[in-house]
Amino acid sequence: MTTIDDVLQTVPAPAGSDIRVEPVRYDHEGTTLLGVLAKDAATSGPRPAVLVVHDWHGVNEHVEARVTMLARLGYVAFGADIYGEGVRPGDDTAGQVAGSYYQDLPLLRGRALAGFEQLRQDPDVDHTRIVVMGYCFGGSTALELARTGADLVGAVSFHGGLITHDPSDAAEIRAKLLVLTGAADPVVPDEQVVAWEDEMRAAPSVDWQLVTYAGAMHAFAVPGTDAPDHGAQYQQRADRRSWQALEVFLAEVFDEELGGL
Repeated sequence: MTTIDDVLQTVPAPAGSDIRVEPVRYDHEGTTLLGVLAKDAATSGPRPAVLVVHDWHGVNEHVEARVTMLARLGYVAFGADIYGEGVRPGDDTAGQVAGSYYQDLPLLRGRALAGFEQLRQDPDVDHTRIVVMGYCFGGSTALELARTGADLVGAVSFHGGLITHDPSDAAEIRAKLLVLTGAADPVVPDEQVVAWEDEMRAAPSVDWQLVTYAGAMHAFAVPGTDAPDHGAQYQQRADRRSWQALEVFLAEVFDEELGGL
């Protein structure tokens, strides 16, 4: 079985790098949040940055692995905390905790904006080049942050729920969007995908793309997930392909070398 460490090792640390991964406390309207920041201390000066939003379990070792991988690629990466310090639900309560934020989208967006501002103020971050990405609950959150009109160059959803809005606020989106979803994901069924696409089509200024992975269930990019009876299972192929899609997307929106593409 593929582990989080296996995935982490797919992006080796560059020679001469000094990757630091540290907890960071910050605040949103009186609630203490505890995120995780990763960057290469051997590099100086502002650089592109990625805000990573956790799945419904909160900030955990999966988030730490992903921000570490991004730091190894040369970015500053910050794993934002939507729930608050000490709120790290297990399988039995994660749905209830995440659901409370889906029922209060202004709060969800506010917590995401707090993480965004925390990342922006880091002296090593080029605040004109920030992308938000997330997994499951975090994928939905990434798209909600984009809908606020936040100054992002990109937003990426890995198997996130595709929430539509009526009236639509899609025209507020300034970021380019990359949605990575599973063809066998019952949490994000075809009708939800089509409804979201229709909303984006009605906002022609939005630059978006959607990639569907064959046979992939919900949480296809979260190692250790193995609940096919509930429609959630890790798939190494979809994880690998979606990460490659992310790397190409980041290079594009950050105006980096695309290797001739």
